Amino acid sequence: MSERYPAFPPRNPNPPYKRIATEEAWLPTNILDLYRKEIAEKNINDAGFNALWTFFVGDSELARGHQRRIQSLGEERLSDMDASGIDMAVLSLGSPGVQLFDAATATALARDANDQMAEGIAKHPDRYVGLAAFSPLDTENGPKELERGVTKLGMRGGILNGHTLGTYLDDEKYWGLFEAAEALDVPIYLHPNTPSPQMVEPFLPRALDAAVYGFACDTGLHALRLTVAGIFDRFPKLQIILGHCGEALPYWLYRIDFMHSRIAATGRHPNVKPLKRRAWDYLIDNFYYTSSGVGWEPPIKFVIDNIGTDRMMYAMDYPWQFVKEEVGALDAMDIPDTAKKAFFEDNARKLFKING
Repeated sequence: MSERYPAFPPRNPNPPYKRIATEEAWLPTNILDLYRKEIAEKNINDAGFNALWTFFVGDSELARGHQRRIQSLGEERLSDMDASGIDMAVLSLGSPGVQLFDAATATALARDANDQMAEGIAKHPDRYVGLAAFSPLDTENGPKELERGVTKLGMRGGILNGHTLGTYLDDEKYWGLFEAAEALDVPIYLHPNTPSPQMVEPFLPRALDAAVYGFACDTGLHALRLTVAGIFDRFPKLQIILGHCGEALPYWLYRIDFMHSRIAATGRHPNVKPLKRRAWDYLIDNFYYTSSGVGWEPPIKFVIDNIGTDRMMYAMDYPWQFVKEEVGALDAMDIPDTAKKAFFEDNARKLFKING
């Protein structure tokens, strides 16, 4: 019987590429304090949030270490990056970010968080770039905050942490956000949240609600809802990023395309209309994918082979999944050197407009 995981080989000490990690979480202290308050008072009906964060705001050694790392924009994070061989991190507000709160509160928190992140990036501009937070349900101010983050603070895109209080953004009234992203020529990272209150209950009894399975279910659902709703027909240049090797969607590519085309052609559902292109095409042309949380060659190679060398990027998923040895395994992947450089560096530089 083979080992559960192959041994991690030592990383290449002098690789012919920089390593840019593209899904690295950060939370400011004031938002973490609000999470603690919500855990204590339970004013918001989000069982998934409570199940995940009750542990991570706790007092165990693991929880304290996580709290310390996720708030760091200084020496501890930089030391961890150095120990892992990571040259640069694309920072984004950790899930659920501001999306736990009502629209007005979330907009105020997003603005403050973006300012704090920009200050941290300015101290280490050779190590960090960032993605702007916003309130997805604030249809007036959410797009404005994305624009401010990009044009005033130098952010390289936006972070959307899954559903927002059970609301998905396939309803066209929320599409001003995606219109702004396309106009600004920046991507939106669709990062996981725990499953929405409508779907989380069956996940909870066996702790399947978070990264082990629930994250992929909820995020893949959100991505497909957007795609089937026709968002890329409206905004054909829009780019959305999915982590964790695509939340399993690349493996479902054939079946998603086959079944969606049949449902649309038969007219059996009023909310599923024919699209201008195949679902297959959108999942290749309008999505980028990262390896966050997957330090294993086979699924990464699957995405590279079937989606494209120019669509797959490296990410660690720090500090949620901090395994500094994984870089060695990915340095050793059996792929052409050009594909490896694209994976670790070139694709991120192009998408996030990283120079230097």
